Amino acid sequence: MEARGHAAGERARSPLGRLPAWALALGALAAIAAILALLAALGSESLPDRSGPPIEELAVERTELSPNRIDLTLRNTGPDPVEIGQVFVNDAFVDFTAGERRVGRLDATTLSLVYPWQEGQPYAISLVTSTGAVIESEIAAAAETPRADAGFFGLMTLLGTYVGIVPVLLGMLLLPALRRSGERWIRVVMALTVGLLGFLALDGTLEGLELAGRSGGAFGGVEVVFVGAAVAFLGLMGLDRYLTRRRGDAAAAGATANRLALMVAIGIGLHNLGEGLAIGSAYAVGELALGAFLVVGFAIHNTTEGVAIVAPLARERPSFAGLAGLGLIAGAPAIAGAVIGASVTSPELSALLLGVGVGAIAQVIVQIAPSVRDAAGRLLDAATATAMAAGALALYATGLLVSV
Repeated sequence: MEARGHAAGERARSPLGRLPAWALALGALAAIAAILALLAALGSESLPDRSGPPIEELAVERTELSPNRIDLTLRNTGPDPVEIGQVFVNDAFVDFTAGERRVGRLDATTLSLVYPWQEGQPYAISLVTSTGAVIESEIAAAAETPRADAGFFGLMTLLGTYVGIVPVLLGMLLLPALRRSGERWIRVVMALTVGLLGFLALDGTLEGLELAGRSGGAFGGVEVVFVGAAVAFLGLMGLDRYLTRRRGDAAAAGATANRLALMVAIGIGLHNLGEGLAIGSAYAVGELALGAFLVVGFAIHNTTEGVAIVAPLARERPSFAGLAGLGLIAGAPAIAGAVIGASVTSPELSALLLGVGVGAIAQVIVQIAPSVRDAAGRLLDAATATAMAAGALALYATGLLVSV
């Protein structure tokens, strides 16, 4: 006992023992940063130069077609700078202008090619570097790129309205009918929704991986899909736990039903922001079938969100304006997400946003799953398993109709 007390006294009398933990952490981080900077400076001088030809790698991140013009957004994904010398389209030399002919590591530039392309025709583009290396890119079927004008963003606003505001408001109308339905039918409807969203999560993951694989991997490639999914899932789960605790504290303090409904609407609105991001990014990169999948799946789910919002108001008589306001708080963030997602031009950032959508879907499934359980705690029985399978098959059949 005396030895331990003596040791504690020695630590208290030492200079470090009197510093708070955050100061010690900052000091350690500063020392680590200084040592790493010194190592980088000394290493560049002490290590020999690399022998052999330069490693030149370029990824075509985006191709935009306008009349008599092809614009290529290029990013250097290799370790050495790359200088563009010549460009060929279908083996024909073409004139081009570039923001920067010499592209450093991870830097990007835009090449503007003067070429009279024809709609629907395939084109092979060859980029010849200053060292003679050839980098190939293909256009499977030429078509003019939609402009990000007021009409395009108006479409994103319309999609966000379809996915967010309209379904939530419709869900509010279902409360009287659901209150009179039997518990078994409610479980079947929830199981159907789980099947729909489960298929969306799988399809969104596959699409995100395919898109990230075409990006060149400058910022991680397919890993960004899983990073986006993990961040969205953990962030939304943390938010859900926080709001659940706040709702419990508010109820214990005697908060009004209107306040509880508002807190639910805010939580759902933040969730719908991620859904809008996934939809907008799907359309921005031309994945129209995936966008339609997301619209159908999220709209079905968001109808149930309307029920969650009005549940605290079951014994109240809220005004029409109050209900409309709650619906806008919960659904309008989907519009903002769709506009932001449609503005993204980087394939890897689009893949990240698709991963965010997958994570949002997974979090929704986790939220819905408890409502599928029966009185004995079973998640699956004949009715719920059939409903889940029917939901997945329904979206598969829808995909056959809307795929491009």
